[in-house]
Amino acid sequence: MSNKKTKIRSEIWERMDKENVVKFPKPVEGRIPNFKGAKKAARNLTDISTFQRATHVKVNPDSPQHPVRTKVISEGKVLYMPTPRLREGFLQIRPEDVPSGKEDKATTIKHSNKFGEKIEPGEIEDISLVVAGSVAVTEDGRRLGKGGGYSDLEYAILTEVGLGTPPILTTVHPIQIVRKIPMEKHDISLDWIVTPEKIIETGTKLSKPDCIDWSLLNEADIRDIPLLKKLKNY
Repeated sequence: MSNKKTKIRSEIWERMDKENVVKFPKPVEGRIPNFKGAKKAARNLTDISTFQRATHVKVNPDSPQHPVRTKVISEGKVLYMPTPRLREGFLQIRPEDVPSGKEDKATTIKHSNKFGEKIEPGEIEDISLVVAGSVAVTEDGRRLGKGGGYSDLEYAILTEVGLGTPPILTTVHPIQIVRKIPMEKHDISLDWIVTPEKIIETGTKLSKPDCIDWSLLNEADIRDIPLLKKLKNY
């Protein structure tokens, strides 16, 4: 199955590069692709009623979702960002702590520490919506990331600490929509796919992780992500 996923990733990265729809950072290989139209996709997601009602939103730290993070803060919602490789838990940014006009700067990886605070998963107040980055997606809600498994693990951590199974959306370029993606039990599924042109409500019947699958993690994983050790010993 991993070989099939690797092939899909390679095809998407190659096609996006060939059709010149990739923005900085480059090269696109090995990344969640930052695509032309990401800002428009972020504007489109504000039409989704679940986003409008959301009060606390967890968004991945990758470049194509930076406009989404900016939208979350500018619309008065609390933003949660995972720290790199989850080594320091999550970053919480409250809209009242971001001066007007600084929303874009405050939600970058480089400057977010200045406007937010690092917190443990158990300190997260609520999660109304999760926004994940993707390399490829299908219209029935299947998702493929860059291969690290962090989005799936982050979601499992949220469920492990009692935050339920919030809906998930992603923003992508149309090239990233494919016909088939193999799925495993621990993979997250998507409720919405938002492109610069449209919103796709997947109506997915695929499951979402409702706890951490410890069998997928080795001693090195737990050692390198301290919060996993805390959760395991809780």
